[in-house]
Amino acid sequence: MAHFYDLFQPQHYDVYLAIDRQAKTITGTTKITGQAGQTKIAINQKYLKINSVKADGQERPFEIDEAAEAIWITLDKIGETKLTIAYSAPLTDTMMGIYPSYYQVEGQKKQLIGTQFESTAARQAFPCVDEPEAKATFSLALKFDEHPGETVLANMPETKAENGIHYFAETKRMSTYLVAFAFGELQAKKTRTKSGVEIGVFATKAHQAKELDFPLEIAKKAIEFYEDFYQTPYPLPHSWQLALPDFSAGAMENWGLVTYREAYLLLDPDNTSLRTKQVVATVITHELAHQWFGDLVTMKWWDDLWLNESFANMMEYVAVDAIKPEWNIWELFQVSEAPAALKRDAIDGVQSVHVQVENPAEIDSIFDGAIVYAKGSRMLVMVRSLIGDPALRSGLKAYFAAHKYQNATGADLWQALGQASGMDIGQIMNSWLEQPGYPVVSASVTNGHLKLQQQQFFIGDGQAVGRQWQIPLNSNYSAVPKILADQQLDLGDYAQLRQQAGEPFRLNVGNDSHFIVKYDDQLLQDILSQVSQLDNISQMQLLQDLSLLAEGQVISYAKIVPLLADFADSRSSLVISALYGVAGKLKKFVEPDSKEEQALRQLYQKLSSKQAKRLGWQAQKNESLDDQLSRPTILSAALYAKDPEIMATAHQLFQAKRNELIHLPADIRFQVLRNEVENYGSSELTETLLQEYQQTADGSFKDDLSIALAYANDPQQLEKLIAKFQDADTIKPQDLRSWFYGVLANPHGEQAAWDWLRKQWDWLEKKVGGDMEFATYITVISNVFKTRQRLAEFKDFFEPKLQTPGLTREIKMDTRTIASRVTLIESQRDEVNAAITVSL
Repeated sequence: MAHFYDLFQPQHYDVYLAIDRQAKTITGTTKITGQAGQTKIAINQKYLKINSVKADGQERPFEIDEAAEAIWITLDKIGETKLTIAYSAPLTDTMMGIYPSYYQVEGQKKQLIGTQFESTAARQAFPCVDEPEAKATFSLALKFDEHPGETVLANMPETKAENGIHYFAETKRMSTYLVAFAFGELQAKKTRTKSGVEIGVFATKAHQAKELDFPLEIAKKAIEFYEDFYQTPYPLPHSWQLALPDFSAGAMENWGLVTYREAYLLLDPDNTSLRTKQVVATVITHELAHQWFGDLVTMKWWDDLWLNESFANMMEYVAVDAIKPEWNIWELFQVSEAPAALKRDAIDGVQSVHVQVENPAEIDSIFDGAIVYAKGSRMLVMVRSLIGDPALRSGLKAYFAAHKYQNATGADLWQALGQASGMDIGQIMNSWLEQPGYPVVSASVTNGHLKLQQQQFFIGDGQAVGRQWQIPLNSNYSAVPKILADQQLDLGDYAQLRQQAGEPFRLNVGNDSHFIVKYDDQLLQDILSQVSQLDNISQMQLLQDLSLLAEGQVISYAKIVPLLADFADSRSSLVISALYGVAGKLKKFVEPDSKEEQALRQLYQKLSSKQAKRLGWQAQKNESLDDQLSRPTILSAALYAKDPEIMATAHQLFQAKRNELIHLPADIRFQVLRNEVENYGSSELTETLLQEYQQTADGSFKDDLSIALAYANDPQQLEKLIAKFQDADTIKPQDLRSWFYGVLANPHGEQAAWDWLRKQWDWLEKKVGGDMEFATYITVISNVFKTRQRLAEFKDFFEPKLQTPGLTREIKMDTRTIASRVTLIESQRDEVNAAITVSL
């Protein structure tokens, strides 16, 4: 596809916008100065009604091309041209382009206007060459139906206000998708970094002022950290963080005006769980990493999206680790990013990290969290551990210096890091970047020799096409090379190697490389005999790799069941998280309320009871951060086990706070609410909790309520929730997917939720169809379905939609995911249930 940038290169935009919230209209005039390479040029537009087009003051003929989202303009000359385009557009509720967010303060309905332009929605706000490479400077002027007490924000500071028009300073050279502005009744807290950058956090007045303190601290420290780490100053006068009540993504790195979902920016410092604080901190540091990597230097085209996202996804942890070292934040990376990447990347048909893409609808579909974010960040963690921080920092400094205010490709990054480290990084990384999937390295002792072999790992059916990777092996044995580039390797006499090392043989120590290991029985037994001496990451990794091998039907889950008790008393939240992650996978082998499920609940009781007693419901003085993080996991396990004492205490806690549920301790609030809904539920309770949900502005309390409500056993209560799915005053479209998933994942609600989705698909497509989240409605169904019957229904419904741009890959992969689960259950159910019974 020819890019519009090849026909016309913008240098500067004057964007004037008049927005009328009451009438829901936008009228605008955009002036673009640029270079025309030919006399017929194209400018992007979408949903705009173009009133006139002038070039250098003269009216020019134009035609609208809806399919290409373009205006074709005929000029009378090439070279320097000044276009003036007058237009109008509707103010829509799609959470794309310029749109309103709705909220309430003291029962009064209010709205806040904000923007979301990534990936191709700037063209819905003003005509532009809407491609990452078409960088230009922007001067914004905004007029709106203003009333006293409103704040207006943009990428750059406001310079003046005249006749109700707000003028903003000219931006640096930047891509269209990073332009942003917002206005409405806002509260703010501000501070300055050591280098003088003004930092601000903005939110609606539905929130308590103290909810802005934590993000302000993290944002300030993050900008200071990055200026030092990148050895490159933050190039703008301010960094605003804005919480939008309606926001489809998690957050967006608009240069100088970063936008967030409220739940990912604001929190109550007096009652928020440690895990929520960690997540909010990593979201903020992710977006601020982008201010350099993504904003100052931008990918040339969307195929290199990973350049932006993978990098920010690694740096968010590097930054939080520096700001809050006591948190051990890399453990969060191990429980969230690594498993997501390993699970999705094992399905045949998955995209590679670097992926070709042209159609705007398909651009949104490549924002695959598990691949472009999680797998890509694991690749960069591999690079970081290969070259070390000094080389990483000097490589980045050179990269920013060479490409600032410009665009770059993956090859440019590898070149900069390669020069700084003296290694051919590109050669090592291209095998990870260009190929989908990842290897399993089999380690075995054959005829007395220790041998390694790599092959692609699949969950479900997969076509092996002889892919090979350059694998950083990170072994604890010195005889093992740094990189495995061949298909196999003979390391020599095992007995001798074992004696020299004095410890069991292991690969991928630290779990930084993107592969899993299959040890033969001899090597595995050696590791298991000393499992308690392994560090936390290694224990977690052992459970993770065995579980993946079982999912891929290389081994049976029945082999893993007897090992679980070895990890049950761990004081590491990382190991506890991995343990119950594996135990949770056993639920697919049992039918609700069967004797097999009874046995599984008993296994949960055996694993959790000692720790549940030790930790209790209330935080203890001076307890470890690991205990704080483990408590919710252990209590959830005890509730699944139907531990009578745990259930009774949760019920008492609920009763004690029934008139102020938000004041339940945040780290156990969800467990208390879930217990109440599941074991003491009634229609009054459902009504009460729904009302609380509607009234609170606290993001983490909202999450707790929505997930807990889906635990109802009574189909009528679940129908009541489904009836609210299309009521935006109760459930905002941004939150609908998690509500839908909650009810679908409940066996008592599965049928009703699945029926709703099939009946309301057209409505859903209209509501969130233009959005990166849309395909994930299909993903969450594939997380639940596990029978032949459901697989057939899934295919019946989704196969006719295979040609829908942006859904094709998702439908194919999710069909494989469900099919592989069905065969896994059919082949392993009996031996897994037998193993559970034996282990009691």
